[in-house]
Amino acid sequence: MPWRRRPAPDHRSGLLRRLGRADRWAFDQVAAARLRGLEYVLPRLSRFADHGVLWFTTAGVMGLTGRARLRRAALRGSIAIAVASPAVNILGKQAFRRKRPVVDLVPPIRIRWKLPTSHAFPSGHSASAAAFATGVALEAPRPVAVPVAATAAAVAFARVYTGAHYPGDVLAGLGIGALAGLGTRLVWPARPPVAEIGRSDERAEVAGDGRGLVVVVNTGSGAVGGEAAGISLPGRPEVAVALLERELPAAEIVRLEPDADLDKAFDEAAERAGVLGVVGGDGTVNAAAGAALRHGVPLLTVPGGTFDHFARALGVESATQAIAAYRGGRLGRVDVAYVTPAGGGAGRGEERLFLNTASFGAYTDLVDLREHLERRIGKWPALAVAAVRTLRRSDPVELHVEGRPMRVWLAFVGNCVFGSRGAAPTWRGRLDDGRLDVRMIVTGRRVPRVRAVAAILAGHLHVTPGYREWRTGGLEVVAPGGALRLARDGEVSSLPPAVRFGKHAGALAVFRPAAG
Repeated sequence: MPWRRRPAPDHRSGLLRRLGRADRWAFDQVAAARLRGLEYVLPRLSRFADHGVLWFTTAGVMGLTGRARLRRAALRGSIAIAVASPAVNILGKQAFRRKRPVVDLVPPIRIRWKLPTSHAFPSGHSASAAAFATGVALEAPRPVAVPVAATAAAVAFARVYTGAHYPGDVLAGLGIGALAGLGTRLVWPARPPVAEIGRSDERAEVAGDGRGLVVVVNTGSGAVGGEAAGISLPGRPEVAVALLERELPAAEIVRLEPDADLDKAFDEAAERAGVLGVVGGDGTVNAAAGAALRHGVPLLTVPGGTFDHFARALGVESATQAIAAYRGGRLGRVDVAYVTPAGGGAGRGEERLFLNTASFGAYTDLVDLREHLERRIGKWPALAVAAVRTLRRSDPVELHVEGRPMRVWLAFVGNCVFGSRGAAPTWRGRLDDGRLDVRMIVTGRRVPRVRAVAAILAGHLHVTPGYREWRTGGLEVVAPGGALRLARDGEVSSLPPAVRFGKHAGALAVFRPAAG
């Protein structure tokens, strides 16, 4: 009999068989379990998660809170689902074609709806749950991220408990969903919740009832676009004032008239204040910061505007957090940037301050058009429409930047280094680094409008043709053609043709949350 070589054992198939047996054994254990109180809850939770309804409802609720971190978390979680769901349902299930479990051991009370007929591996519900929970965890504070993660885990377990999936299906889905959530950082980096400020032992003397605190309120600030529908949006100045009056009854509240002189109103308030407070947007906070510097008093920022970039950089996203920061009495010192006429004779009184960004070029036209449109269509649609219209039609400005002639289409000067890209950089890692963040789009004879507009709106300003950026302690800009139009913290004004940007490092004392 001729000798024949035996085929080598297939260790991979043996491993898969063992994993399959372990998977079925784990399913049987869950199917035989009786978890009192969950026989009714888990099937309904699983059903509510069909087609992502649970997660998109959660995202909607988070968006309606008006808090920037929660809106970002909701958007990131939704994007992650949009990636994970087709990866599982279109690619994964068709590639593996695993049959659903036999549900003989599962009590009928758990199987209240028709079992799914699609393939089992991987679990789509689990992938969506993990994707949303991971996206939320990258942006939201722990009190929000933990309940969302617990709900996602409950949905994943419910898929086994109701007989819809083997545990292996669920684990694979969770892995795919988590990767999709983490993968969103490749195209949209997660921002730090709070900008850092150097550690300091400086504290303010505060009274529990708010005595010595003078709060100036710009009632014209705030999100717009909902008034016509009779919607009272969260974070509006009047909501913040009501909370301040209840929690700090001895504080003085000054309401500004629509045509009030901001600088004069804040100077008068700062003269008699131990602490100067401000309720309003970034432009109002800018005026308050100037008065606080001139009179040497600490500043308490209370969000009440459209974007509230500076307050959110401090970690203050609501009036409740502002009150807690005031009572904590912890101060930090942040940089203040300024722009002043260049050349001899320019003094401190001629400085125009900014806490976030100063912009020139097409951005000033963008701000004007955005403010015109946002009362009708809301701030974010208005920003997108204004960006497209302005950047398609605007022409570069002939400038001399540090003595070099340039045709500048778009330019930003940031107070401290910004980590974000896009049409309006919004977050920083620090508020006291002593530097200016300069970003410009410099053009030749032809402006690459379509590509540039797409790159700016997508948040990838660095891939825009002609893009330049650098960090500096000062910057001189000259407009040979006349006055320079400049937007400081969203407020547009005209300045002399020659200006210089600079910094006052650590000049402004601000209240910071206990965790900041």
